Amino acid sequence: MLARLPAGALKNVAALPGACSTVFTAARSLPRVRFASTSSTSSSAFESFANSRAALASATLLTVGSVAWYANLYGTLPFIGEVHANSPAEEGLHPPHYPWSHSGWFDSFDHASIRRGYQVYREVCAACHSLDRIAWRNLVGVSHTVDEVKAMAEEIEYQDGPDDQGEMFQRPGKLSDYLPPPYPNEEAARASNGGALPPDLSLIVKARHGGADYIFSLLTGYRDPPAGFEIREGMNYNPYFPGNAISMARVLFDGLVEYEDGTPATTSQMAKDVVTFLNWAAEPEHDERKKGGLKAVILFSTLTVIALYVKRFKWLPIKTRKIQYIPPAEKH
Repeated sequence: MLARLPAGALKNVAALPGACSTVFTAARSLPRVRFASTSSTSSSAFESFANSRAALASATLLTVGSVAWYANLYGTLPFIGEVHANSPAEEGLHPPHYPWSHSGWFDSFDHASIRRGYQVYREVCAACHSLDRIAWRNLVGVSHTVDEVKAMAEEIEYQDGPDDQGEMFQRPGKLSDYLPPPYPNEEAARASNGGALPPDLSLIVKARHGGADYIFSLLTGYRDPPAGFEIREGMNYNPYFPGNAISMARVLFDGLVEYEDGTPATTSQMAKDVVTFLNWAAEPEHDERKKGGLKAVILFSTLTVIALYVKRFKWLPIKTRKIQYIPPAEKH
């Protein structure tokens, strides 16, 4: 078998020991290699962050948040056209923003205003508008005491039954009953209001664009129509209502109610109080939600600080360690 190999192959094999010794000698003459695991310059760290997905996600969140913040402040975006089915006059005048006492992150409802607002609702608004989602018990601890709410509920007769004889009967109201509607059904409500259906006010603040600002502006915005504006019979001019013509007449006038605490019952004061009451009715959990949110922010902020400290304490030895390669000692 060796006879078949060319002579050049045998010469190459003979030259291998010298080549191997040259390679090993060169390896021994190389300097020792030293590695640093995480030591890097600030520029390389910035470049790695800029090219990472975290930078892309952060830029996206910043852009979307900026657009949402601008749209929340001004309502529209300057570089995107909008198409509306109605003209600005048909949409109604945009209401101004009012400094509500409960609009801040750490602000709660003015409960004295809620109590006065319920009085305005009971004496003025309840004649036409229902409040189907609010029970008597919801008022306890918010605007009235238990005894006051029980007394108000017992003034209303509710149909209950059947009794042992199978007959329906009338009984005084209880805390678990809901506030009574002004009409027995929708048809009766339309018949009493010229065909218009008075909306339920339980969620009216959440159901209208502009919220509390819109309701307040609507209640205080009645005025004489401008020259050339025609109002049909039975309608009233209000620039804040879509179409500027509303079937509900003005209902708030100075001195219409007499507040228990002596607050002057001006038109704007009554509108402010009833809007505060309706805002509470739309979100009765408002105060508790803000309390819970504040507790959650404090708790998670503390946990975040602890987690960052523990992470830095545990990973500091690993992050700052240095790996050094020491070749084995030469053997003679």
